[in-house]
Amino acid sequence: MTIADASTASTGAAAAAASPGTEQVQLVNGLSCAVPSGSPLAKLLKSQRTWEGPDAKERLRILRAAKSVAIVGASPNPARSSYFVGTYLQQSTDYRVYFVNPNADTILGEKAYPDLASLPEVPDIVDVFRKPSDLPAVIDEVVAVGSPTVWVQLGIWNQEAAEYGESKGLTVVMDRCIKIEHARFHGGLHLLGFDTGQITARKTLR
Repeated sequence: MTIADASTASTGAAAAAASPGTEQVQLVNGLSCAVPSGSPLAKLLKSQRTWEGPDAKERLRILRAAKSVAIVGASPNPARSSYFVGTYLQQSTDYRVYFVNPNADTILGEKAYPDLASLPEVPDIVDVFRKPSDLPAVIDEVVAVGSPTVWVQLGIWNQEAAEYGESKGLTVVMDRCIKIEHARFHGGLHLLGFDTGQITARKTLR
Protein backbone atom coordinates (compact mmCIF):
# COMPACT_ATOMS: atom_id res chain seq x y z
CA MET A 1 0.00 0.00 0.00
CA THR A 2 1.45 3.36 -1.01
CA ILE A 3 0.92 6.80 0.52
CA ALA A 4 -1.23 7.68 -2.47
CA ASP A 5 -3.35 4.56 -1.87
CA ALA A 6 -3.67 5.49 1.79
CA SER A 7 -4.78 8.98 0.82
CA THR A 8 -7.51 7.62 -1.43
CA ALA A 9 -8.65 5.04 1.07
CA SER A 10 -8.72 7.56 3.88
CA THR A 11 -11.75 9.36 2.46
CA GLY A 12 -14.00 6.63 3.80
CA ALA A 13 -11.80 5.08 6.45
CA ALA A 14 -10.98 8.28 8.30
CA ALA A 15 -14.58 8.71 9.32
CA ALA A 16 -14.45 5.53 11.36
CA ALA A 17 -12.55 5.22 14.59
CA ALA A 18 -9.41 3.17 14.50
CA SER A 19 -10.11 -0.46 15.40
CA PRO A 20 -7.98 -2.43 17.87
CA GLY A 21 -4.49 -2.91 16.50
CA THR A 22 -4.72 0.15 14.28
CA GLU A 23 -4.16 3.86 14.74
CA GLN A 24 -5.23 7.04 13.01
CA VAL A 25 -2.46 8.86 11.16
CA GLN A 26 -2.70 12.19 9.39
CA LEU A 27 -1.61 12.58 5.79
CA VAL A 28 0.14 15.60 4.28
CA ASN A 29 -3.10 16.59 2.54
CA GLY A 30 -4.86 16.88 5.90
CA LEU A 31 -6.86 13.65 5.65
CA SER A 32 -6.33 10.74 8.01
CA CYS A 33 -6.64 6.98 7.82
CA ALA A 34 -6.44 3.91 10.04
CA VAL A 35 -3.37 1.73 9.52
CA PRO A 36 -1.88 -1.18 11.51
CA SER A 37 -0.06 0.08 14.58
CA GLY A 38 3.71 -0.23 14.34
CA SER A 39 3.62 -0.95 10.62
CA PRO A 40 6.22 0.65 8.31
CA LEU A 41 3.44 2.65 6.69
CA ALA A 42 2.24 3.99 10.05
CA LYS A 43 5.77 5.06 10.94
CA LEU A 44 6.24 6.68 7.52
CA LEU A 45 2.97 8.60 7.65
CA LYS A 46 3.57 9.76 11.22
CA SER A 47 6.95 11.12 10.17
CA GLN A 48 5.37 13.44 7.60
CA ARG A 49 5.41 16.97 8.96
CA THR A 50 2.11 18.75 8.42
CA TRP A 51 2.23 21.06 11.47
CA GLU A 52 3.72 24.50 11.06
CA GLY A 53 4.62 26.74 13.96
CA PRO A 54 4.99 30.53 14.14
CA ASP A 55 6.65 32.17 11.13
CA ALA A 56 9.84 34.26 11.34
CA LYS A 57 8.10 37.52 12.22
CA GLU A 58 6.05 35.86 14.94
CA ARG A 59 9.16 34.19 16.39
CA LEU A 60 10.85 37.58 16.43
CA ARG A 61 7.85 39.04 18.26
CA ILE A 62 8.03 36.24 20.83
CA LEU A 63 11.72 36.82 21.46
CA ARG A 64 11.32 40.60 21.71
CA ALA A 65 8.38 40.41 24.10
CA ALA A 66 9.97 37.88 26.46
CA LYS A 67 11.72 38.93 29.65
CA SER A 68 12.50 35.50 31.08
CA VAL A 69 13.44 32.06 29.75
CA ALA A 70 13.48 28.74 31.60
CA ILE A 71 15.59 25.95 30.13
CA VAL A 72 14.03 22.56 30.89
CA GLY A 73 16.57 19.79 30.56
CA ALA A 74 19.48 22.16 31.14
CA SER A 75 22.79 20.38 31.69
CA PRO A 76 25.88 21.36 33.71
CA ASN A 77 27.98 19.54 31.09
CA PRO A 78 29.77 22.09 28.86
CA ALA A 79 29.62 19.61 25.97
CA ARG A 80 25.82 19.66 25.89
CA SER A 81 23.92 22.01 23.59
CA SER A 82 21.73 23.24 26.46
CA TYR A 83 24.87 24.49 28.23
CA PHE A 84 25.94 26.37 25.10
CA VAL A 85 22.49 27.90 24.68
CA GLY A 86 22.34 28.86 28.35
CA THR A 87 25.73 30.56 28.08
CA TYR A 88 24.54 32.58 25.10
CA LEU A 89 21.29 33.63 26.78
CA GLN A 90 23.18 34.71 29.91
CA GLN A 91 25.89 36.66 28.11
CA SER A 92 24.20 38.01 24.97
CA THR A 93 20.63 38.79 26.02
CA ASP A 94 18.80 40.67 28.76
CA TYR A 95 16.61 37.67 29.63
CA ARG A 96 16.35 36.41 33.17
CA VAL A 97 17.50 32.83 32.63
CA TYR A 98 16.47 29.88 34.81
CA PHE A 99 17.81 26.34 34.65
CA VAL A 100 15.53 23.36 35.33
CA ASN A 101 17.19 20.06 36.16
CA PRO A 102 16.22 18.00 39.23
CA ASN A 103 19.64 16.30 39.21
CA ALA A 104 21.77 19.45 39.36
CA ASP A 105 22.41 21.99 42.11
CA THR A 106 23.89 24.77 39.99
CA ILE A 107 24.36 25.39 36.26
CA LEU A 108 26.50 28.21 34.86
CA GLY A 109 26.81 29.68 38.33
CA GLU A 110 23.06 29.83 38.88
CA LYS A 111 20.75 27.76 41.04
CA ALA A 112 19.16 24.83 39.23
CA TYR A 113 15.49 24.18 39.97
CA PRO A 114 13.80 20.76 40.10
CA ASP A 115 10.75 21.82 38.08
CA LEU A 116 8.96 24.82 36.62
CA ALA A 117 6.72 25.17 39.66
CA SER A 118 9.79 25.90 41.80
CA LEU A 119 10.87 28.94 39.79
CA PRO A 120 10.57 32.38 41.41
CA GLU A 121 8.46 33.63 38.49
CA VAL A 122 6.45 32.33 35.56
CA PRO A 123 8.84 32.31 32.57
CA ASP A 124 7.72 33.89 29.32
CA ILE A 125 9.41 31.14 27.30
CA VAL A 126 10.07 27.55 28.33
CA ASP A 127 12.97 26.28 26.22
CA VAL A 128 12.93 22.48 26.13
CA PHE A 129 15.83 20.05 25.81
CA ARG A 130 14.03 16.74 26.32
CA LYS A 131 13.39 13.74 24.11
CA PRO A 132 10.24 13.86 21.93
CA SER A 133 8.31 11.36 24.05
CA ASP A 134 8.72 13.62 27.11
CA LEU A 135 7.13 16.65 25.47
CA PRO A 136 3.46 16.01 26.40
CA ALA A 137 4.40 15.85 30.10
CA VAL A 138 6.47 19.03 29.78
CA ILE A 139 3.55 20.76 28.08
CA ASP A 140 1.27 19.78 30.97
CA GLU A 141 3.79 21.31 33.37
CA VAL A 142 4.00 24.49 31.29
CA VAL A 143 0.22 24.81 31.25
CA ALA A 144 0.09 24.24 35.01
CA VAL A 145 2.47 27.13 35.78
CA GLY A 146 0.92 29.46 33.19
CA SER A 147 3.81 30.07 30.77
CA PRO A 148 2.54 31.17 27.35
CA THR A 149 5.24 29.73 25.06
CA VAL A 150 6.98 26.39 24.66
CA TRP A 151 10.13 26.53 22.54
CA VAL A 152 11.40 23.06 21.62
CA GLN A 153 15.03 22.94 20.58
CA LEU A 154 16.55 22.10 17.22
CA GLY A 155 16.41 18.41 16.32
CA ILE A 156 13.46 17.62 18.60
CA TRP A 157 10.14 16.92 16.87
CA ASN A 158 6.82 15.58 18.10
CA GLN A 159 3.94 16.81 15.97
CA GLU A 160 1.28 15.36 18.23
CA ALA A 161 2.82 17.20 21.18
CA ALA A 162 2.85 20.46 19.21
CA GLU A 163 -0.81 20.09 18.35
CA TYR A 164 -1.57 19.12 21.95
CA GLY A 165 0.21 22.23 23.22
CA GLU A 166 -1.75 24.47 20.88
CA SER A 167 -4.99 22.82 22.00
CA LYS A 168 -4.05 23.93 25.53
CA GLY A 169 -3.65 27.53 24.38
CA LEU A 170 0.14 27.57 24.16
CA THR A 171 2.29 29.12 21.47
CA VAL A 172 4.57 26.31 20.29
CA VAL A 173 7.89 26.65 18.48
CA MET A 174 9.50 23.34 17.59
CA ASP A 175 12.77 22.10 16.08
CA ARG A 176 14.39 25.55 16.27
CA CYS A 177 17.33 26.74 18.37
CA ILE A 178 16.47 29.81 20.43
CA LYS A 179 20.13 30.88 20.38
CA ILE A 180 20.36 30.67 16.59
CA GLU A 181 17.05 32.46 16.14
CA HIS A 182 17.94 35.27 18.55
CA ALA A 183 21.41 35.76 17.04
CA ARG A 184 20.04 35.66 13.49
CA PHE A 185 17.41 38.30 14.21
CA HIS A 186 19.99 40.53 15.88
CA GLY A 187 22.61 40.34 13.16
CA GLY A 188 25.19 38.39 15.13
CA LEU A 189 25.05 34.93 13.59
CA HIS A 190 28.24 33.55 12.09
CA LEU A 191 28.04 30.75 9.52
CA LEU A 192 28.95 28.26 12.25
CA GLY A 193 26.18 29.53 14.51
CA PHE A 194 28.39 31.52 16.90
CA ASP A 195 27.85 35.11 17.95
CA THR A 196 30.52 37.15 16.16
CA GLY A 197 30.36 40.00 18.66
CA GLN A 198 30.52 42.47 15.79
CA ILE A 199 28.34 45.53 15.48
CA THR A 200 26.64 45.66 12.11
CA ALA A 201 24.54 48.17 10.20
CA ARG A 202 22.46 45.41 8.64
CA LYS A 203 18.75 45.95 9.03
CA THR A 204 17.13 43.42 11.34
CA LEU A 205 13.79 41.78 10.63
CA ARG A 206 10.79 43.76 11.81
